[in-house]
Amino acid sequence: MLTNVASDNREQLRKLKKVFVWTFVLSLLSGALLYFCTTATAADLDMTAFTVRTNPDGTQDYSLSLQVVMLMTLLTFLPSIFIMMTSFARIVIVLAILRQAMGLQTSPSNQILIGLAFFMTLYIMTPVLNQIYNDAIVPYMNDQIQAREAIEIGQRPVHAFMRSQVRMSDLNAFLEYADVQVNRIEDVPFHVLIPAFIVSELKTAFQIGFMLFLPFLIIDLVVASILMAMGMMMLSPMIVSLPFKLMLFVLVDGWTLIMGTLLASYGIGTPA
Repeated sequence: MLTNVASDNREQLRKLKKVFVWTFVLSLLSGALLYFCTTATAADLDMTAFTVRTNPDGTQDYSLSLQVVMLMTLLTFLPSIFIMMTSFARIVIVLAILRQAMGLQTSPSNQILIGLAFFMTLYIMTPVLNQIYNDAIVPYMNDQIQAREAIEIGQRPVHAFMRSQVRMSDLNAFLEYADVQVNRIEDVPFHVLIPAFIVSELKTAFQIGFMLFLPFLIIDLVVASILMAMGMMMLSPMIVSLPFKLMLFVLVDGWTLIMGTLLASYGIGTPA
């Protein structure tokens, strides 16, 4: 027993030595590579590329290079912006609850649900995206406005979309938490509107999911009662009720009804 432990210790020590040697070699190679790269390109670096231009009104605009760096940094937040500031969260939650209510664990798969939620989000957000493109991106690309003004203009359609969907109770709660006083809903800052919008989306998604869950729950209860009355207690009610739930869902054209319900919850397809 002691011999085995000693041999194991020697083997582990041998592995640690190998790891240390390879780490040391890689460190030397990396240091040499960085040294030669920096000495070779030091003459090409020009910090004057990062310039600041002062406008007559006292504001400042940064050079294009720094703007690109800031834009690349903001791109890391793009998935969160897409999920939390659009209709994506409500749609994907409703679809996940629907799959759970039907008793299907992996079908449709997560990729299909996310893809469906993505294109439904594009369908719903198209007017907002078109307004951002026409009012902010096109003038900025034509050098008619500066980057700061383009960002301010591009925020307005998103702000208006979230204002139209947020619940006033949630918005008032977050205004109270942040100790912010506003006279108009248009003046609500983004750092208050975004969490209120997310909470409202979650609440609405769960309400729609609850209404979708009820008919499938009734089918499960009826099938379970029939099986109990027949004495077939060893047979899972989920297996028996699944074909009936699928048949009911197909007969009532469930996918079209659910998509129509989601669109109607955003005021699309309903009379103004």
